[in-house]
Amino acid sequence: MPNPDLALHNLATQLRIDSIRATTAAGSGHPTSSMSAADIMATLFFDVMRLDPKQPQSPANDKFVLSKGHAAPVLYSVWAELGLYPREHLLTLRRIDSDLEGHPTPELPFVAVPTGSLGQGLAVGLGMALQARLAGAPYRTYVLMGDGETAEGSVWEAAEVAAFYGVDNLCAIVDVNRLGQSQPTMWQHDMETHQRRWAGFGWNALVVDGHNIAGLRAAFVQAEKAQGRPTVLLARTLKGKGVSFIEDKNGWHGKALKPEEADAAIKELQQAVRPDPAGVKPWPSLPAGANNSAVAPVRAAAPGPSFKPGQQIATREAFGQALAALAPYDLRLVTIDGDVENSTFTQDFQKVSPERFFEGYIAEQNMTGMAMGFATTGRVPFVSTFACFLTRAADFVRLAGLARANVKFVGTHAGISIGEDGASQMGLEDLALFRALAESTVLYPSDGVSAWRAVELAAAQPGLCYIRTGRPKAGLIYANDEPFAIGKAKVLKQSARDRATVVAAGVTLFEALKAYEALQAKGVAIGVVDLFSVRPVDRDTLLAAARAAHNTLITVEDHYAAGGVGDAVSEAVSPAGVRVLRLAVEGMPRSGTPEELLHRYRIDADAIVACVESLPAD
Repeated sequence: MPNPDLALHNLATQLRIDSIRATTAAGSGHPTSSMSAADIMATLFFDVMRLDPKQPQSPANDKFVLSKGHAAPVLYSVWAELGLYPREHLLTLRRIDSDLEGHPTPELPFVAVPTGSLGQGLAVGLGMALQARLAGAPYRTYVLMGDGETAEGSVWEAAEVAAFYGVDNLCAIVDVNRLGQSQPTMWQHDMETHQRRWAGFGWNALVVDGHNIAGLRAAFVQAEKAQGRPTVLLARTLKGKGVSFIEDKNGWHGKALKPEEADAAIKELQQAVRPDPAGVKPWPSLPAGANNSAVAPVRAAAPGPSFKPGQQIATREAFGQALAALAPYDLRLVTIDGDVENSTFTQDFQKVSPERFFEGYIAEQNMTGMAMGFATTGRVPFVSTFACFLTRAADFVRLAGLARANVKFVGTHAGISIGEDGASQMGLEDLALFRALAESTVLYPSDGVSAWRAVELAAAQPGLCYIRTGRPKAGLIYANDEPFAIGKAKVLKQSARDRATVVAAGVTLFEALKAYEALQAKGVAIGVVDLFSVRPVDRDTLLAAARAAHNTLITVEDHYAAGGVGDAVSEAVSPAGVRVLRLAVEGMPRSGTPEELLHRYRIDADAIVACVESLPAD
């Protein structure tokens, strides 16, 4: 008669052996962290989860996130057991020519997001679980974390929001193996404290022996039966389980066994394999029911802007209006806001499509992680908050970039032009953050029309996008039918007499146009370029504008000098010998009216005029 507990025990032993062999071959890695999770992984993948091993990316599969990404060897071993690649491939771990990297990446078909920067997986899993609810899909989401990573505040951001949304299709597992990298974890094996903390956040918190297969199976059944709240399995485990000379011993984190040590460890583990008369190989169940988790396509082109001549509108307002206009036409869209929707104007989207609006509350890390989870399921999430607060989620943004996640970030209230709220509210580093990613699109609209077009472009553009918007109302520069494109700038003013060309975006573009008028009155001509696309930057247009103006560009930006418009322009044209003079926010900003601040920090029309007048005469 089949004995599933015995079969899973033997499979977990094989996962431990694989993890040792792979890390020893690599000469580095985390065998002990993989070994503590082996029973959990064997039970989860071969008894609990519903998935098709031949289609690891099927939308119908149950979802899994290995938040403790350093335990990658045990995950790779699972998929070798599932037949995705031969077991010998595990010995290529961490090689430059291998897809089995030190921490999981989406280069592998069974990995949704890169992990290993700890504290991110639960937020991603929450986004996946919310998508299942939104789509009426039956899949469940499982997230495996380490006990050390629960020191990360982002874990508790996700825990609180998950409990608020009552996502009973989300199950977290904490591998409580007691030992961190350098010393024991905060609560070690005090399982009562672990349980009390999670229960205090509203979770169904179950304590289980993480090496007892029967107990794990029963706990997962309880998790699936829970209603109205997420479940966490607090699995008491031992790091290096099954090998006497490393089990539950400090100082072995991230250390591969030497070949002779590995031989001894494997011999000891092989002795733990118990005869299974039935010989039935564990195997996951296929997804149940029809796959109804696919995201509906774009229905049709949405209407464009219809602003009135002379209308004053902030780019943040135009963003909200454009997003709401797209909602009925692009059913992929979801919006997540950080409790500022009445300032970011995502409240407009919320009014027309409340079921696709998710309040992220004041938890920017979790908000970003949720967006990554949505993006893995085919949604196109727009994430919005004040530009300065996105820097709180910088590590999540970094991982979204590594994932090539199709997430659209919108930072509002950018720069010192927000005025009296003061320095803590002024986004002055956001362009640097998003430009620094390996692959990203960064758009910086200046008026209502360009902001509207930026939203349309971002929604259609694959991958991570950032749109920078401002607080002040301003007039319109462009007609409603003006086309925009990613990677293209707009030449607003140009003549054969230009002494220099000013390159600006956002509020400083209006200052550049004021400077143009002031200099015209003095008989001095300048060109003006609306940069719009900060990344990719329009090198050809910038070079042509420079050549038409004595090979001189002046950049002016409501951002710190590092990483912003000036850097983007200089990187594009300086190799061609173009001189770039840069006006940016210098020093520590303070409260004041927008006009006072632009003048004080020398990014207004007066500063532009002075810069032009300081140039050598023709």
